[in-house]
Amino acid sequence: MAIGKYYEELNVGDVYQHRPGRTVTETDNLLFTTLTHNTQSLHLDEEYSKGTVHGGRIVNSLFTLSYAVGVGVGELTEGTTLGNLGFDETTFPHSVRIGDTLRAETEIVDKRESKSRSDRGVVWFEHRVYNQHGDLVCKSKRAGMMLKKSAAIINN
Repeated sequence: MAIGKYYEELNVGDVYQHRPGRTVTETDNLLFTTLTHNTQSLHLDEEYSKGTVHGGRIVNSLFTLSYAVGVGVGELTEGTTLGNLGFDETTFPHSVRIGDTLRAETEIVDKRESKSRSDRGVVWFEHRVYNQHGDLVCKSKRAGMMLKKSAAIINN
């Protein structure tokens, strides 16, 4: 049984505040960075990073993007998405540091029925992540292929 929202249940303008927030740890940054083979010194080498414009290590921005999408899965897309179609307009206006606490929200910014399949539609999500100071640290638009409720009833 799906716990996410079906295409018909996602309305343009709806904003979802996701919980829980997440305090980023040393382990989060280290594991994500090494699992993705990202050897960027800005994420791993404190001494190197001290000499950069950041003045110290910053958290891998793709960790932040992954949190933005992942924290809302249970509420929005678990069992109701057929897949991501792409990301657009992704920005990271402020760096994330180890110890920052993140919170995220998702706004439904557009939607349309599928042109080729009557059992689904495309929904555009705008994910936004803020740190504990209220600074926007990530914003990304994502298109997802969402199952219609009527199709789920027929298939059960």
